[in-house]
Amino acid sequence: MADPAPEFDGRIRADFPPGVFGMMAVLVTATVIGILYFAREVFIPITLAVLLSFLLAPAVRWLRRLRVGRISAVLFTVVIACMAIAGFAAVIVGEVSSLAQQLPEYQYNLDTKIRSFPGMVPGGGIFRRATKTLRELGKELSKAETQSAAEGAPPATGASEPPPAKPVPVQVIEPEPGPLQIVQTIVGPLLQPMAAGGLVIVFVIMILLEREDLRDRLLRLAGRRDLHRTTEAMNDAAQRISRYLTSQLVVNISCGLPIGLGLTLIGIPNAALWGILVVLLRFIPYLGIVIAAAFPLALAIAVAPDWMLLVWTALLFAGIELVVANLVEPLVYGGRTGLSSVALIAAATFWTWLWGPIGLLLSTPMTVCLVVLGRHVPQLQFLNVMLGTEPVLTPVETFYQRILANDPEEATEQAEEFAKNSSLTEFFDEVAIPALARAQTDSNRGVLPLDDRATFHGAIASMVENLLEDEDSAAAPEHATGPKPESLSGIVCVAGRNELDEAAALLLVNVLRLERHFDIGAPLPADALSADTAYFPLFRNASVVCLSLISTSSPARARFLVRRIRRRAPGAQILVGFWGAPAREVAAEEMARAISVQAVAFSLREAVTAISSMLSMERAAANVT
Repeated sequence: MADPAPEFDGRIRADFPPGVFGMMAVLVTATVIGILYFAREVFIPITLAVLLSFLLAPAVRWLRRLRVGRISAVLFTVVIACMAIAGFAAVIVGEVSSLAQQLPEYQYNLDTKIRSFPGMVPGGGIFRRATKTLRELGKELSKAETQSAAEGAPPATGASEPPPAKPVPVQVIEPEPGPLQIVQTIVGPLLQPMAAGGLVIVFVIMILLEREDLRDRLLRLAGRRDLHRTTEAMNDAAQRISRYLTSQLVVNISCGLPIGLGLTLIGIPNAALWGILVVLLRFIPYLGIVIAAAFPLALAIAVAPDWMLLVWTALLFAGIELVVANLVEPLVYGGRTGLSSVALIAAATFWTWLWGPIGLLLSTPMTVCLVVLGRHVPQLQFLNVMLGTEPVLTPVETFYQRILANDPEEATEQAEEFAKNSSLTEFFDEVAIPALARAQTDSNRGVLPLDDRATFHGAIASMVENLLEDEDSAAAPEHATGPKPESLSGIVCVAGRNELDEAAALLLVNVLRLERHFDIGAPLPADALSADTAYFPLFRNASVVCLSLISTSSPARARFLVRRIRRRAPGAQILVGFWGAPAREVAAEEMARAISVQAVAFSLREAVTAISSMLSMERAAANVT
């Protein structure tokens, strides 16, 4: 009996050649950007409404908890918000009207400063003389053109021509505009903004009323099988945007209020207007405070007969902005948006190009939504990587990249930053050794050339040297009165195979110096276990030999190297370090018995403890004899 045909699941599978998905992604992105650009008249009101609904949703939820009906809570919240906006607008209009009436009074100060400005600039007389020379040169050129035109004219005939008739003046008298024309002239330019504002208000009311229904529909579009991830993404976006808007409003008020009071104290007219302007314009990333400061600075030039008011105004804006940016903002919301500084600037540039000034205002919330999509949708993870603030590389990967780039200075900075909350030994064990293990894996796969292994060892050595210099300088006063390092020429650390093993041995040597204050020599290269007899005296005098092996737990390889060590140091105790071993399939004691050594360690700290125990046993045996 034939097997039944598989059930069709509704998905069409096809094999596409390489590069097709990349081209499709580019086409889809270009299509989406084109739709957002050409349909901006539709998307901008909807986006503003969604943004305002995020801002007003907490107030609606609070009223709902007070047993207020849904419609009443939404209408009350929207009316209060509209009244607040209208109040701000009324204050701004009143202040602007007052400023317009006062501007003629400042004309004398402006004329005086304009006339005095050339004298304040070094070389102002030179510019004045150059301007005068260019003006006279222009007059001479005009005169020469007139003379050449007269010489090139045809000679006059004997009969004199009658003089041209005088032009008849014509005066066009337009009829006085009627009431309808006056209303059209005044209201016409305001119709489109008013219609857009009304549309935004209607959208806000509908979104707040149908918030649960809209959420359920979005969940259904995302699919019933992944409700958890979709719900988490929606909650994440809503919380981030609501916190951002609320926190930004608090920060803006904390900046605009002292600026308004300060402008009042130093004598800038209409200080309330400029304070409100700071609160509103600071929602625009980076450029908002600059635009808000331009108006009071220009007014300071016009109001005072000297330049001191301009200086005080600039210092007021700079001082308060520095305090708010460095103290208030980190305290209020810090990195709640989850956007990097470069992402904020790039987003502001992109959305301004796409939607104009309103895009600059919406750039941060829109980009926050993109980052949330990147966090919760695997196919869009690149958005979170490009725009977010979360580390995209692990400490091991970061260290590995720094060493591969032969940048020991940045590796030193990473180690010092890590050691602030722990120790250098833990950094070596948790970061440096796994990075060496990764390098050994790449070397085994053939992607890490031999020259890069030498570069890796050199960068590790430079980093260790930098770290030890800092440790010595910081601990110099303590060592002046504390115990001196113990000279132990009987401890020998030797690399098992290559430069990476030698780099790990170097880390072990320096951990022994830092943890136990042992004064021991530099690690020996892997050539020391060959037929070269130059290292034989070091092995002959050794009491403890440490064999360093990176990213391997093969007993056969270790047993072969141990036999070589036995021939060179027959009376020494041997410790084998399997640094960065994939897994501890057997205990250290069983591994030590399998390869016939006194101890096996899988981390630098274990090795330090084992070596100290070996030395203690050796001293105890020496005291007994």
